[in-house]
Amino acid sequence: MAKKEVEKEKLRLRVKAYDYKLIDSSCKQIIDTAKRHDAEVIGPTPLPTEIKKYTVNKSTFVHKNSREQFELRIHKRLIDIINPNQSIIESLSRLTLPGGVDIEIKMV
Repeated sequence: MAKKEVEKEKLRLRVKAYDYKLIDSSCKQIIDTAKRHDAEVIGPTPLPTEIKKYTVNKSTFVHKNSREQFELRIHKRLIDIINPNQSIIESLSRLTLPGGVDIEIKMV
């Protein structure tokens, strides 16, 4: 009884931003656009936050024990759109997202 599963096409969107409020509003905008075209949407799935930490000396030459630490957080979300049609892809490409939000679109 080996039934072959019909492989569905997926449009995978990977959204990155430094601000979590900005990425959540962008994901909501993307999902609303996809649902307007009657698409099946899975997500947004939160991916692990990438944290980059930097340590800098406060003074240029002396006082090695005096340092400042900074961190940069990159928040990520994953959205899958099952069986997308051409109108969904066109509307997503025309979507204006706020500055600081990076989006990668891939067919899987």
